[in-house]
Amino acid sequence: MLREIYRDPVYDGATDPVVVIDRARTRDVGSDGDGDGDGDGEGEGRGDVSWWMFYTQRRATHPAPGPGVAWVHGSRIGVARSSDGVSWTYAGTLEPDAAGLALTPGAPPSEVDRTHWAPEVVFDGTVWRMFLTEIDGVPDRWPGHSRTIVAYVSDDLLSWRRVGPLALASDRVIDAGVARTPDGRWRLWYKDEAADSITRVAVSNDLESWADAGIAIGGRPHEGPSVFELGGRWWMIVDEWRGMGVHSSPDGIAWRRQGGPDDVVLGAGSVPGRGFGHHGSPVRDGRDLWYYFFAQPATTPDAGGDGASACDVDARRCAVYRVRLRVDGGRLMCEAEMPN
Repeated sequence: MLREIYRDPVYDGATDPVVVIDRARTRDVGSDGDGDGDGDGEGEGRGDVSWWMFYTQRRATHPAPGPGVAWVHGSRIGVARSSDGVSWTYAGTLEPDAAGLALTPGAPPSEVDRTHWAPEVVFDGTVWRMFLTEIDGVPDRWPGHSRTIVAYVSDDLLSWRRVGPLALASDRVIDAGVARTPDGRWRLWYKDEAADSITRVAVSNDLESWADAGIAIGGRPHEGPSVFELGGRWWMIVDEWRGMGVHSSPDGIAWRRQGGPDDVVLGAGSVPGRGFGHHGSPVRDGRDLWYYFFAQPATTPDAGGDGASACDVDARRCAVYRVRLRVDGGRLMCEAEMPN
């Protein structure tokens, strides 16, 4: 059975985790670019290792979050740190400042005027880059609110300089996932809610200028794409609110679903409680590729597949888990971590 890796100590709503490993030697290695978040691109040696988790800090236990789905809005980006990827310590939140965002210890303000969701963090060989979903205000319903993916850069993962919003296919875009594919170009996959919540993709040579490259994954609505290389193929995991859909590709460009239209990993019964695995990201540590994701262990049937309709506080609570990813017989498999 999976064990909890982390819970947010402020609102108990850690979701959409992305984990990166900052090694002292990364500054001398060159571009990572393999979609696995290890900050070195090689996966050899450990050096001075520091694990960082960035996540959406849903306001699950906020005493007065507002009506409707306001509790999943008004969120900051929480930050936790670890020396081994298993035992985590809360470090604070990324708070807006004149330059962009800065890690600030302690709890966020009880009232905010902006929503931050689903950070994606990659190392480009020189600096760290974050692609963050931003929404004006604290909406209490889904329709009628623009959502934008905004770029930031950082030298130290502590202070982030705002670069600006990306011009993508619509004004209803969330959940960036970024990797450099074998053709040498960077790709940014994202959920386009204006196109029935499918995954579109944009391409770039420099992580600065982006061009639309159409639909990557269509069909059943989904969100939270994460892309990585493993076992000689490229893989994309998406959150279908009933488990995770898996797609594979020889080049990170043309995708084919693993199994039939209803096949998922981390579905009902494979995670604690009555829920499913949700939006996560991979990180490579040596020979291991870990996938960090979240679930709502005490969710109820009336909460909906994404859990956002939960009225009971306990049903809103979230926990972060991880599984080891491996390829067996051409299929991506999720393997529970064995206890020491």
